[in-house]
Amino acid sequence: MMKNKEVRFEDWGLLDYQQAWDKQEQLFSETVAVKIFNRNHPEEEKATTNYLAFVEHPHVYTLGKSGKPENLLLNEKELKEKEAVYYKINRGGDITYHGPGQIVGYPILDLDNFFTDIHLYLRTLEEAVILTLKDYGITAGRYEGFTGVWIDGDNHKARKICAMGVRCSRWVTMHGFAFNVNANLDYFKNIVPCGIDDKDVTSMERELGHKVDIKEVKENLKRHIAALFDMQYV
Repeated sequence: MMKNKEVRFEDWGLLDYQQAWDKQEQLFSETVAVKIFNRNHPEEEKATTNYLAFVEHPHVYTLGKSGKPENLLLNEKELKEKEAVYYKINRGGDITYHGPGQIVGYPILDLDNFFTDIHLYLRTLEEAVILTLKDYGITAGRYEGFTGVWIDGDNHKARKICAMGVRCSRWVTMHGFAFNVNANLDYFKNIVPCGIDDKDVTSMERELGHKVDIKEVKENLKRHIAALFDMQYV
């Protein structure tokens, strides 16, 4: 099989969640279509294209396909008052929040170009965030039994700084992670984050006591993702 480790990086800026979802679906569908073509026409095999998009969203709550609607603690009127919207989507995981000051990463990768192991894929994304936090003197890691990146994940003070929720079909990924840099943490009070009702949520700003240059964080995160996946940006 032809392997392509080149990745097209795109920064979508501040973008409505539905618009970003539509862009993801288009890129995902195009990649899957190439894989189907290759399976049916092996003598004319084409390389699949990989993407990594970073984006910030206006205030939005999203519920994964295995999530519980009751983990959203707001009704329609309260959502409007907070200038937030709500979507049920096709990723894994429960409910989460996206908003300004948060790096949302959408890798649309053909894992046949890298490794076909969804657990390793999730652990690799987590590791990129862990290494990025280390650049700023923040010690983070994992919390046994849960996805994402946590601080003090080995004790009762565990708090999540990055949530994960992915979809993978024919080894093509979409959705991804939400990394709290300067996010307004008050919005997390309106949900049971990821269905976990006894753990806190945090951000780089909260841990460091000051706002962080989100553009710089993006560059560091990009660098770690590229190194861990052995990919090259184009």
